[in-house]
Amino acid sequence: MRSFLFCLTGVLFLFASCKKPDYEKVIHDPELYRVTVKKLNDIVLENNFPPVTASRNYVYANIAAYEVIASGDPEHFKSLSGQIKHLPAVPKASKDTAVDYQFASLLAFCTVGNAVTFPEGSMDQYVGALKQKAEDAGMPSDLFEGSVNYAGKVAKFILKWSKGDHYAQTRSASKYTVKQQDGRWIPTPPMYAQALEAHWGEIRPMVLDSTAQFIPPDPPVFNVKDHNSPFYKQALEVKQIVDSLTKEEKHQADFWDDNAFKLNVVGHASFATKKFSPGGHWMNITAIGTRSKKFDFGTTVSVYTETAIALFDGFINCWYLKYRSNYVRPETIITKYIDADWRPYIQTPPFPEYSSGHAVISSAAAEVLTNRIGDDFAYTDSSEMEFGIDPLSFKSFRMAAKSAAMSRVMGGIHFKNACVVGNKQGAEIGQLVVKKLQLKIK
Repeated sequence: MRSFLFCLTGVLFLFASCKKPDYEKVIHDPELYRVTVKKLNDIVLENNFPPVTASRNYVYANIAAYEVIASGDPEHFKSLSGQIKHLPAVPKASKDTAVDYQFASLLAFCTVGNAVTFPEGSMDQYVGALKQKAEDAGMPSDLFEGSVNYAGKVAKFILKWSKGDHYAQTRSASKYTVKQQDGRWIPTPPMYAQALEAHWGEIRPMVLDSTAQFIPPDPPVFNVKDHNSPFYKQALEVKQIVDSLTKEEKHQADFWDDNAFKLNVVGHASFATKKFSPGGHWMNITAIGTRSKKFDFGTTVSVYTETAIALFDGFINCWYLKYRSNYVRPETIITKYIDADWRPYIQTPPFPEYSSGHAVISSAAAEVLTNRIGDDFAYTDSSEMEFGIDPLSFKSFRMAAKSAAMSRVMGGIHFKNACVVGNKQGAEIGQLVVKKLQLKIK
């Protein structure tokens, strides 16, 4: 009888030990985190959030996920509390509560991503699927409940903290005043939309000491009378580039277009097409890098989080500069002074020209990814294939950032100076993020 009981106990022990690895194998898979970020990216696209507001979703959702990971593994990951000077200490799980920190990080990500600017409930169905996945994989009920509760606690804390970033105040701030003033930005066809997020430079940054920390020299002064002036020459350069685009250059412009809302006009009819934002594109690139390097779950979360912080601060710094300069777009100058029938290759977005937002945030993200993954990381980016655009290959993240910057000139929506300057501006922001933050403890 004792022998039978011993064997039965052994069988039960083996069964229990098999169940634990089952749910860990499923839930602790870093690919699940990448899929979750992509789900958020898809919802950003579906809800037509512009690039700057999208960056806010990415940063708070990733920080919530990361703080859960750091709480569960302080030996390898350092909390951002104290590193981001305005982030208070994030609550820990009680000692008598069982928590699966990977599962909790996924739930915290979704809760925050769902609440920051989205219509309530946008991720509910996906969260339900995550919970079902954990239950189906055999996660014990006490661990499941403890993880759900702790995720909710961290998400609530991060959401409360997020409300201090001045976002709500900018919703009712004064709109940009359109003035017919030489060299000043005015709405462009075909939408002639009002200036986008004119007060985003007032949003509280994560790492920057101030929104105006990295400000490049002023762009060339308006002068169309002198055809040898730097201003006129830069406009003529854009026209000449767009008028002679090669197939490869068109591909590059299309690849980095990342227009969250393009208005297509056909005769008297119009319709919109959407893509993910520039920040969303770099979230996809982060997926490529972390997947290729086979990073574990926690490291994957940390790379996403650091990249999202660089994107967020990059947009704030760039938007501050845009609405300080209120610089005119090439399309406005070329059609008024050079060729009335000219059009850019891609659609001009509705905000001032200087400096290039895509150049800034791409370079900022590239610095973080270069530091975390490597300068010699060659990769192929196929994330645009869902929009019918062929992949592009790059020798490094920095080369990709330069490609993104110059694509705006090929698209006809930026002067080259704004892209060169923006690339440098973004690199300085990314380097500051790398210098100030330590997420992964070596």
